[in-house]
Amino acid sequence: MVAKLTDVAALAGVSPTTVSRVINQKGYLSQKTIDKVNQAMRELGYRPNNLARGLQGKSAKLIGLIFPNISNVFYAELIECLEKELFKQGYKTIICNSEQDSAKEKEYLEMLEANQVDGIISSSHNLGISDYDRVTAPIISFDRNLSPKIPVVSSDNFSGGVLAAQTLLKSGCQQIIMITGNDDSDSPTIRRRTGFSSVLPQATCVNISSDFSPTRKKMEIKSLIETLKPDGIFASDDMTALLIMKIAEELGLHIPEQLKIIGYDGTHFVEHYVPNLASIKQPISDIAKLMVELLLQEIQGNPATSLEYTLPISLLPGKSI
Repeated sequence: MVAKLTDVAALAGVSPTTVSRVINQKGYLSQKTIDKVNQAMRELGYRPNNLARGLQGKSAKLIGLIFPNISNVFYAELIECLEKELFKQGYKTIICNSEQDSAKEKEYLEMLEANQVDGIISSSHNLGISDYDRVTAPIISFDRNLSPKIPVVSSDNFSGGVLAAQTLLKSGCQQIIMITGNDDSDSPTIRRRTGFSSVLPQATCVNISSDFSPTRKKMEIKSLIETLKPDGIFASDDMTALLIMKIAEELGLHIPEQLKIIGYDGTHFVEHYVPNLASIKQPISDIAKLMVELLLQEIQGNPATSLEYTLPISLLPGKSI
């Protein structure tokens, strides 16, 4: 088996980033560290990546994208928009699927550093602040507070929660609940719940973990509907809203006569293939353009003027309200 950079790092007892710096002769390193890495490369018969050797300090024109679940329709559409925007600017992308796994996310961060990417866009947040602060490449975050130093781009989550609650109220609902994913109290997405509760302070908000299997998630939602008997539900993402619609139909509930449902995301997929679902629409294309603009600005040595950027939401009407 061909040795990899991470194998060299493990044998030398250093990080992949350190191995990369030894290969490219970048930054200050002690002679002892350099010798350990060179010895490990000799023992493993490792040959440095030709791209890394040939760059010699030049831009790799590579951007890393770290997302928690690339099979999720919303993330898939956002990644597609990001790739297109970056390609227009002459950059290629490395897509990393962290799957909400902190160990996997950490390995991806180290791999991106070792490959000398010019910048990173991340929507994962399983690691501590120090893990992201150690990364030398510029980072822009989507909907996650990765570090006090890293700019965050998001849709107006608070206004989205307000609009969802107001829409359900105007449609005549009296027993309204909200179903969210993980309790991301350190993430801007928590503002969806805050906005919803500012309009309906007495309404029940239930967290159903994103780590649950599809079967368990379905059972939990079914139990909620049977127990609380809501006539209106706000789901914090469209995929959960679609699942709620399916469960409601299985329970013999007519939508929207007996149960009104509104989701959050408003993807192209929902708008064109599931038009029955009403949703709070995020401006996915605008979000991607802004993140790329901010990242390239930081790559060029011009730090962002703000640490938080919020884009407006809108209501995607459907037949579920």
